[in-house]
Amino acid sequence: MEASSSHHGLAILFIVLTSQIALTLAYPPLLNDRNIEYIKSSCSTTTYPNLCYRSLSVYASSINTSPKLLVHTALNVTLRASEATSRLMVKISRFHGLEPRVAAAMADCIEVIGDSVDELQQSLGELGHISRSNVSLTMSDVQTWVSAALTDEDTCMDGFAGNNMNGYAKTMARKRIIKVAHLTSNALALINNYASTQGYYLP
Repeated sequence: MEASSSHHGLAILFIVLTSQIALTLAYPPLLNDRNIEYIKSSCSTTTYPNLCYRSLSVYASSINTSPKLLVHTALNVTLRASEATSRLMVKISRFHGLEPRVAAAMADCIEVIGDSVDELQQSLGELGHISRSNVSLTMSDVQTWVSAALTDEDTCMDGFAGNNMNGYAKTMARKRIIKVAHLTSNALALINNYASTQGYYLP
């Protein structure tokens, strides 16, 4: 009889726990909902809001509702994408049989994307030292570097323009560069929004 009661109690406990898990999955904590809404609202001011939301919403719990962490994460995501694209461009440049114009555009692009990576790294480094006493100067520097990175990416895309630049290598490279440029544009928009607060939201 005691064994039967024990089994019955375990069954009830299992049902309760399962129900709680199901409710948690169906209805995420309100705090996380607030974080998601914050990212969605912030991304709505960017040029490519859907890309912005997709790239940042996975970090909602760590971003919370902090403008500084939002900007830092956006720059980190952009930097990683730029580094991956830079490595891809080097691999593509080693393809045999590249058309001369494609090969030349690839070489130029590798150089300017390298500059873009450096500028994004500088931006992140500078952002890490921001404080209330230097927020205006720091954000000005960050804006300048990220703008320069976007210009470099646009220069790379321009190199692949024209119908006489057809081919798999050109298509693959241009697709990746466009995504990086869009991520950089979004990061810059978020940076500009953050700078406009003049550090009032510094943690």
